[in-house]
Amino acid sequence: MPESGDQPQNDEFDTPWKKILRLYFKDFLAFFLPEAHDGIDWERGHEFLDKELARIARDAEIGDRRMDELVQVWQRDGIERWVLIHAEVQGDRKPMFSPNMYTYQYRAYDLKRLPVAGLAILADDEMGWRPSEFCYELWGTRLTYQFAVVKLLDYAEADLEKSNNPFAVVTLAHLQARKTKNQTENRYQVKWRLLRGLYQGGYSRQQVVDLFCFIDWVLHLPKEADSRLWEEIIDFEESHKMPYITSVERIGQEKGIQIGESKILMRQIQRRFGDVPVWASEKISQAQSSSLEVWSLRILDAPTLDSVFADHS
Repeated sequence: MPESGDQPQNDEFDTPWKKILRLYFKDFLAFFLPEAHDGIDWERGHEFLDKELARIARDAEIGDRRMDELVQVWQRDGIERWVLIHAEVQGDRKPMFSPNMYTYQYRAYDLKRLPVAGLAILADDEMGWRPSEFCYELWGTRLTYQFAVVKLLDYAEADLEKSNNPFAVVTLAHLQARKTKNQTENRYQVKWRLLRGLYQGGYSRQQVVDLFCFIDWVLHLPKEADSRLWEEIIDFEESHKMPYITSVERIGQEKGIQIGESKILMRQIQRRFGDVPVWASEKISQAQSSSLEVWSLRILDAPTLDSVFADHS
């Protein structure tokens, strides 16, 4: 039940999960799918296949795919592979979840005839919901597709607190966000404990900032509690001579400007070309201000939507 005076909290997890996954994909696989992590030649890099993912989902009735990722990697033996990530962070039982995973699988394979590893991250509150395969049998024909599944509820908080992988913090923050929804004081204490732990976790300054942004998003607090927390953060950083997180205030101001530029560009595209495709929306959401400025100028005379984004990242 909400505490007296609390306002309902609107928790939204897709955006922070997608951002932190892209920033720390190697750590993501090390934490959730170590077999894949150990088999990848990380020196060759990896690539997020946004257009390919949009293509395989375009004609399928898959629904919301804001948290899906298709990533190109290289095995240690030099063979190219694709990794398909489907993170279900809405907390809802999805009757078509397994068929949709299979649809992604065969469409991705058909696109380039490459083996595709499927991983589902289940971040819901229902312990018994664990889809892991899609199968059917008809007149001597049998098809079975199995994919790797991670259930966040399976992780013990004590074990998460001992790990130095960034996704232990991510998982812990997500679980606590579920647990403390509409409980401002409990959430305040949990959030402050997680933030203090960032300084003691052996993370780099940039990791501290990035993980703070995730924690701050998913463990959202009402304005009064948030102001009180910032005072504690400032006092803590000054006493420990570690001005990491307070620098996020400046990052937030810059991000606010970017968000405004992104919204304007989206409206321009809608007026000029109609509905904004998923791949373009994601490209805009991840862009820097310099790119947004270039695209906003190009849209004035660009003949196609692709030409707006051509040769500029």
